[in-house]
Amino acid sequence: MRKKAKRDLTIEQQLARGPIDLPFLALVMLLVAIGLIMVLSASYASAMYNLDAAVDTKGDPLYYFKRQFGFAVLGVIAMFVISKIDYQHFRWMSVFVLGASIVLMALVFVPYFGRSGGGALRWVKIGPIRFQPSEIAKVGVIMFFAARLSKRNSQLGPPKKWSKRTFTGRMAARLDHIGLLELIPYGVVLVVVLGIIGLQHHMSAMILVVVAAASVLFASGVSLGWFAIGGTAVGAVLWFIITQTEYMTARIEIWQDPFSDPRGDGFQPIQSQIAIGSGGLLGVGLGNSRQKYLFLPEEHNDYIFSIVCEELGMVGAIIIMALFALLIIRGYWLALHARDRFGTLLIVGITTLMGMQTFFNIGVVTGFLPPTGISLPFFSYGGTALAIQLAEMGMVLSVSRQIAAPKAE
Repeated sequence: MRKKAKRDLTIEQQLARGPIDLPFLALVMLLVAIGLIMVLSASYASAMYNLDAAVDTKGDPLYYFKRQFGFAVLGVIAMFVISKIDYQHFRWMSVFVLGASIVLMALVFVPYFGRSGGGALRWVKIGPIRFQPSEIAKVGVIMFFAARLSKRNSQLGPPKKWSKRTFTGRMAARLDHIGLLELIPYGVVLVVVLGIIGLQHHMSAMILVVVAAASVLFASGVSLGWFAIGGTAVGAVLWFIITQTEYMTARIEIWQDPFSDPRGDGFQPIQSQIAIGSGGLLGVGLGNSRQKYLFLPEEHNDYIFSIVCEELGMVGAIIIMALFALLIIRGYWLALHARDRFGTLLIVGITTLMGMQTFFNIGVVTGFLPPTGISLPFFSYGGTALAIQLAEMGMVLSVSRQIAAPKAE
C-alpha cells in the first residue's frame, strides 16, 4: 500500500519529500541553542530590575528568556513546516509577502498600530504581538527578486522589437539594449520599500535590504557596470544622509571618539569595549559577566555579543563566529547545488542577508563599524525576529530537499 501511495504522488511532491540538508540544520539548531543560553545569561539582571519602561517584567529574571524560548519553539516548528513545502510555491507567494510587508510597514504610522522604541517609530503591535515589519520586508524583497530574476534569459521570450522611426522607440531600444528597462521594476520596488523604511529613520534596515537585493541581482548575472553605478549612487546618498543629518553625524563622531561623551552617547560603546576586554582569552565564565549588571545597555539585544566575549572569552567568541561562517559557507554550497535558478537566488539572498547582519552586528560591538542598530541573528532578544529568521532557514532547507534531483531551469 505504501509503495502504491508513493507512486500516486506527483514528481513535485516526491521531490519536496527528499531529505533536508543535515549539516545546515545542525548548525542552525546549535546557534539557536547557544543563543538561548546567552539570552538567559545576559538578560536576567535587567529583567529582575525591570529596566525597560516599555516592558513590565514584574521582576521575573527569566522573563526575556521564557519569551525568547517560546518564540524559538514556534520558529523551529515553522522552519520544519516550511521546509516541507515545495519551494516552487514561493514564486507566487513572493508578491503577497512583499505586498503584505509594505502594508504592515505603512501601519507603523497609524497611531493605533504604530509603536515606538529607542526613540524610533519602527514597530507594529497587532494584539499581543509586537514586531518590526521591516524584517518581513527583507525576505519579501529577496523572494520577489528571486522569483522574477529566475526567469531571465529562459522564460522572458525574445527581445522586444522597438520602432526605429520614433525618438521614443529609439530611446527604448537603447535602454533595453543596455539592460536598464529590465531593472526598472526592481528599482521601483526598492524605492517604495526603502522610502517607507527611510521615513522610519531605520538606516540599518535600509542597508540590509539594499545588500540582500544586490546579492540576488549579482547572482542572476546582471552586468557589473550597473553595480558600479548603483554602488556609487548608494554611497552618495549615504554620504549625504550622514553629513546632512545631525543624528547620523553625531553617531559617526561618537564612533570615532566615544570618550568625547563618556556619560552620554559614548557610554554604550565604551562599556562594550570594557566587556570584551574583560573576557580575555577564556572569559570570566558563563553567567559571570559583570557588565550585564546595569552597566552595558542593550546587553541582551544588539550588544549581546559583548557579553559572549566577556563570559566565553576570545576562544568562545571565535568558536561562535566560526559556526556562523560554516553556516554561511554551507548556505552558499546549497545555492550552488540547487535544482534551479530560483532556488539558487533564494538561498543566495537569505544567506547574504544573514551573513551581512552578523558582520554588521559584530563590527559595531567591537568598534570596527559605527552604531547601526542591527541585531545578531539567533542571539539577540526579539521573538518575532527570531521566528522570521528560522522561517528563512526553513526556505533554505526546502530548497535543499530537491538538490539530488536533476537540474532544471
